[in-house]
Amino acid sequence: MQKEPKFKKLRTRGHRVVLNRSKGGDGAITVLLFIAGFVMILPLVYTISQSLKPLNELFIFPPRFLPMKPTLENFKGLFYLMNFSWVPFSRYVFNTVFISFAGTFGNLLLSSLAAYALAKIDFPGRNFFFQIVQKSLMFSTSITGTIVYLIVAWLGWMDSYVAVIVPAFASSIGLYLMKQFMESNVTTAILESARLDGAKEFKIFWSIAMPMVKPAWLTLIMTSFQGLWQMGGSSYIYSEQLKTINYAIGQMTAVGVARTGVAAAGTVFIMIVPIIVFVVSQSNIIETMGSSGMKD
Repeated sequence: MQKEPKFKKLRTRGHRVVLNRSKGGDGAITVLLFIAGFVMILPLVYTISQSLKPLNELFIFPPRFLPMKPTLENFKGLFYLMNFSWVPFSRYVFNTVFISFAGTFGNLLLSSLAAYALAKIDFPGRNFFFQIVQKSLMFSTSITGTIVYLIVAWLGWMDSYVAVIVPAFASSIGLYLMKQFMESNVTTAILESARLDGAKEFKIFWSIAMPMVKPAWLTLIMTSFQGLWQMGGSSYIYSEQLKTINYAIGQMTAVGVARTGVAAAGTVFIMIVPIIVFVVSQSNIIETMGSSGMKD
């Protein structure tokens, strides 16, 4: 009599079958992720801690991680300096918001259009252009900054919003990210079906391709916005009325050690908006990354 084969009992989690790891593996990965997360959040916690320390605690040796007598005097001093600045602080806020939103929108639109063409439209030289994008990733901003400065000066854009916004459009990492996502997640069969139904190419791009790569453009929005928000732009902008928050707070706190706590408070103030953008977008990115894979 032939014996019935024995089947290994499958692990389940939330009514879903889990085949990849054992319970010990799950526990080890959880511990490693907790340690990595703790190490990553330490600089943020330390910056907030510094902003809450009175001046006499900032220079204690050995330094203490947490304040012994937390105070908001550093933030009060920062807002006092804001109110008595030569240019209204609201102007600095407007400059930073305008540059960040305009640069992020242009970067997203240009990167997405170029990525769609490189990934889903067959044209002569497509591979050559993508190789140029890949090679450009090897150069840091410190190397390309001189070339960008010369181009901006030659075009006559110095001391204007355009000098900071337009260079932000040409982000190689954004184009590379969008291209890779479109190549793997946007199926050719769906695009061909839309073309057979008479849809125009831009309509296909906007209504079909972009929703399918939502994780990519959400990530691009976060990285681009954070970079522009924290960029001073002092290399291209000389007029005080066009400066950003980062530059203004740097000038206010660059007096000496007496404003060390105010400088820490200014750093926390600058970090607030990018953190909010990340927290708001994080759940959407995780959700869409888990459900964006499609097969022909």
